[in-house]
Amino acid sequence: MKTAIRKDEPTAMDATYQIPLSVLINEHKFEEIYLPAPAKDISIYNPEVDRPALALSGFYEMFEASRIQLIGQAEHTYLDMMEADERKYRLDQYMHARPITVIFTTGLEVYPEMIEAAKREGVPILRTHEKTSAIMAAVIASLNRHLAPRITRHGVLVEVYGEGLLLLGDSGVGKSETAIELVKRGHRLIADDAVEIKRVSAITLIGSAPEIIRHYVELRGIGIIDVRRLFGMGAVKDTERIDLVINMEPWIQGKMYDRLGLDDQTVDILGIKIPSITVPVRPGRNLAIILEIAAMNNRQKKMGYNTAEEFNKRLMSQMGLE
Repeated sequence: MKTAIRKDEPTAMDATYQIPLSVLINEHKFEEIYLPAPAKDISIYNPEVDRPALALSGFYEMFEASRIQLIGQAEHTYLDMMEADERKYRLDQYMHARPITVIFTTGLEVYPEMIEAAKREGVPILRTHEKTSAIMAAVIASLNRHLAPRITRHGVLVEVYGEGLLLLGDSGVGKSETAIELVKRGHRLIADDAVEIKRVSAITLIGSAPEIIRHYVELRGIGIIDVRRLFGMGAVKDTERIDLVINMEPWIQGKMYDRLGLDDQTVDILGIKIPSITVPVRPGRNLAIILEIAAMNNRQKKMGYNTAEEFNKRLMSQMGLE
């Protein structure tokens, strides 16, 4: 019976984000058994990882060659049980499907016939001494981070009491000045002016700064300053989860602002709803203290205590409405 082999090629959408194989090799200290080209020239664009049990048994109908393949104890034992000719046939067939990369785990022996087939088909083979489940989780986490959908927003990202605050607002509203005041109070800067936001899971957004402006802040009237050099390594951080969005806007006389905090507002970023509040800005308001309170209050809500709701319950009880 003719074997159907699926050879996935990157589409325009798949190839939007990709990383060189060398990034994974360096991160996870993989041993290079065979590379058809320099690792920096081999692109990985699929964040999913497979174990090729069905493929090694001859089923290729749902095989996705763009996924990194892991061969662990189970697959290796299955191949060991075959006669030499049968194993060579299976491995030739597997390499002919041209998986993007094959990784042997647990320090397992790489079959010489597989290396020969890999050279014919141009398939990279790597090895690690880590256990299969552990390295699978680590590689998936790396791929989700590097290949995550992303956007860039004009704003500032700071870490305050362990909470990632994304400050948004028009230019000149005071985002950078507020960030510097927070840094002086012991908190950390992640990004100023441009924030690269990645969706690394169904519930998590991670923010960082573009490499060229990382650790720098622009202050009108002074210019560009290097936060890391002025305040030390403890004042900066490369990435941070986005927990709360702060919309900063000039105070508008007569506008009704939320005074109790009962209205739970959210903003949708890359399909994830993030809690959001609006902070009016006017001379005399200490925004750094306000944002510290906002961070602590948001953290308290995540721990199950909502001050506004508790106050409302007490008020309703006092009025005899409960």
